[in-house]
Amino acid sequence: MKIRKAHPSDAAPLLEIYRPFVEDMSTSFELQVPAEDEFARRVEGSLASHDWLVAEQAGSICGYAYATAHRAREAYRFAAETSVYLHPDFQGQGLGKRLYQALFESLGALGYHYAFAGITLPNPASLALHKSLGFEHIGVFKEVGYKQGRWHDVSWWQRPVEL
Repeated sequence: MKIRKAHPSDAAPLLEIYRPFVEDMSTSFELQVPAEDEFARRVEGSLASHDWLVAEQAGSICGYAYATAHRAREAYRFAAETSVYLHPDFQGQGLGKRLYQALFESLGALGYHYAFAGITLPNPASLALHKSLGFEHIGVFKEVGYKQGRWHDVSWWQRPVEL
């Protein structure tokens, strides 16, 4: 398994991983799967200031982790929101942890101080992953998103980029 920086040209396989999180689950609050060119722009935008990493095995992308700005105002410039998505065949094997650890190394080198993650509830696997990486629970936004015919809470977590 190789971890490398994503390229905008990776958009199609990244979308194939992301698609079920949009269409079948409440994990992502997007209601429509983005177009490939839009997803390529997201990768490019993230790489401009943060990072987007992919895990690749035998030429196929198995998962990805990325960071974006936590908030737009300048005082937040050292904080990043993070996400990780894995192909179902690679979940529960430690790949999410490896991707996140590589992302934190990259964010540290870029000067970031804190990482934040929002987890749509319920999601015991994601909660366990974030706990195992040293994230601390900081609160819940109650019924903040409406998807699949019901309201969803989002649990918020934080950790220093460098532990």
